[in-house]
Amino acid sequence: MIPTQDASARKREIDEKLKQEQDTLSFIRENLEKSDQLTNSMVSILSSFESRLMQLENSIIPVHKQTENLQRLQDNVDKTLSCMDHVISYYHVAKDTDKIIKEGPSGRLDEYLACIAKIQKAVEYFQDNNPDSPELNTVKVRFEKGKELLEAEFHSLLTRYSKPVPPILILDMIGADDELDTQEEVTLDHLPETVLQDIICISSWLVEYGRNQDFMNVYFQIRSSQLDRSVKSLKEHFRKSSSSSGVLYSPAVQNKRKDTPTKKPPKRPGKDDVLDIEIDSYIHCISAFVKLAQSEYQLLTYIIPEHHQKKTFDSLIQEALDNLMLEGDNIVSAARRAIMRHDYSAVLTIFPILKHLKQTKPEFDQVLQGTAASTKNKLPSLITSMETIGAKALEEFADSIKNDPDKEYNMPKDGTVHELTSNAILFLQQLLDFQETAGAMLASQVLGDTYNIPLDPRETSSSASSYSSEFSRRLLSTYICKVLGNLQLNLLSKSKVYEDTALSAIFLHNNYNYTLKSLEKSELIQLVSVTQRKAETQYRELIEQQIQSYQRSWLKVTEYITDRNMPAFQPGAKLKDKERQMIKDKFKGFNDGLEELCKIQKVWAIPDKDQRDAIRQAQKRMITQAYRAFLQRYTNISFTKNPEKYYKYRPEQVEAMIERLFDTSA
Repeated sequence: MIPTQDASARKREIDEKLKQEQDTLSFIRENLEKSDQLTNSMVSILSSFESRLMQLENSIIPVHKQTENLQRLQDNVDKTLSCMDHVISYYHVAKDTDKIIKEGPSGRLDEYLACIAKIQKAVEYFQDNNPDSPELNTVKVRFEKGKELLEAEFHSLLTRYSKPVPPILILDMIGADDELDTQEEVTLDHLPETVLQDIICISSWLVEYGRNQDFMNVYFQIRSSQLDRSVKSLKEHFRKSSSSSGVLYSPAVQNKRKDTPTKKPPKRPGKDDVLDIEIDSYIHCISAFVKLAQSEYQLLTYIIPEHHQKKTFDSLIQEALDNLMLEGDNIVSAARRAIMRHDYSAVLTIFPILKHLKQTKPEFDQVLQGTAASTKNKLPSLITSMETIGAKALEEFADSIKNDPDKEYNMPKDGTVHELTSNAILFLQQLLDFQETAGAMLASQVLGDTYNIPLDPRETSSSASSYSSEFSRRLLSTYICKVLGNLQLNLLSKSKVYEDTALSAIFLHNNYNYTLKSLEKSELIQLVSVTQRKAETQYRELIEQQIQSYQRSWLKVTEYITDRNMPAFQPGAKLKDKERQMIKDKFKGFNDGLEELCKIQKVWAIPDKDQRDAIRQAQKRMITQAYRAFLQRYTNISFTKNPEKYYKYRPEQVEAMIERLFDTSA
């Protein structure tokens, strides 16, 4: 059983909780009643608001629809008025643009083009909407007038600002190829930037809206004249500079450049420096044309439509190119006339030019890419003409060496080097700077058959210009050997003009020695050795042969001091008159022969000091050795009462006399 005390406590606890729950329930009921009252009030308010909204909507919607209609009507009116204004403006275009069109585009191109655009739109409007209206003709006339003034402005700007490029600037541009600093490039600004932009703008308009290509003809005519004048001004610059300071380059390039476009042509026998200037001028003009044409094409691409660029460029370069080719033809003609006069040194004017033309041809071909075939063929035709006349000159020069007549009055009295020899060697030496050019000249004429050189299929093709450099070098070597061979034969023939065989030998010796020394001092010996490996040895043998031939002239002196046909004389023995006379004749023959030879040979010449000294030394050894032996044999033999008459010269005096041979100053 639960104790009574615990049961009472438990009962009180339950009663308290029950009372709390009842209080809570009473609170909830009160709040629920209040909530219901609020809900009823809210429902009443919302119902009233809904009613009012419905009344407002029924009032506003009709007003909104009416306003919307009114706005639409207003927009239509505005659009109609705008269209009317736009249409009316077309009728006033001619009047509105009259002043600007008449004044032209100069100085306000953008404004002018805007006016032209208005006129163009008016033309389009009337054509589409009222083609029979008089206004259409008015705006058409105004449009054509505007176009004419644009074309005139195009012509005016080009004419006013297209100036020849200054020669110094052209030379700087050419010299830039030889600069050590390859990053530094000389560029040409043919037109001021603002002018160029105006010209580009006009040309674009004429192409797109003007439907006119006449401006392209205007462009090439003006720029063609400018290009030609630039090249001619360079030529005139050379002419003037040749007679003044001679400084052809601006200081900037003069201090830095390595060389001119090509090596300055060598001096020619009997030619004036003026010819060198003309050649150098032409070479520079060729290089100038290439550079200027490249620059012109670059300018043209900004102004002329792409599909018209090549044709316009072709027309643009014709005048300058034709003048250059004509000048080249004149050079060929001058060389041809000189060759007819047997002035073969004139061919040397061809070599530096032809060399430069060939070096420049790749650039030429690149510049002329896309031009007409007739334009592309002009330079190759000139090259062919030069090669033909050059090969002809080379062949005729070789023949002239062979056939130069033996004229007694033309022979050097002292037996020195003949003018034919020096001219022939000089001519050949001057080919050294143009070995490839000269070899190609010979190859272009297929001269292999002439020289009996087999044509290796690996070295040739159907085109003469395709001969290998090695084949051309062998051709040139064979040609030089031919000239030297012809020279040797002619000299041998000329030597027979001399009555004195000793002088003939000295003459041949001098000419052979001069030829050999000249070959050795230059690269000619290397060229000759390509086909004649023993040429040097052969010349030395020829020289030695002539020395020996000359030395034989002294036999008529030395024969007097030999023992041939002389009896043996004992010292102190008494001689018969006949024997004394024999000895006297020996002395007299030697003395007279020595004096005569020294007198004659003293005026002969051996220009080569080493050869001259060697020949003298050989003669001194040969003569004085025999003379000393001769004197020793007759020292103790009494054959005369006047020994000083026969012992006329001591050995030392004989040596001194021989030492003065070949010395016209002694």
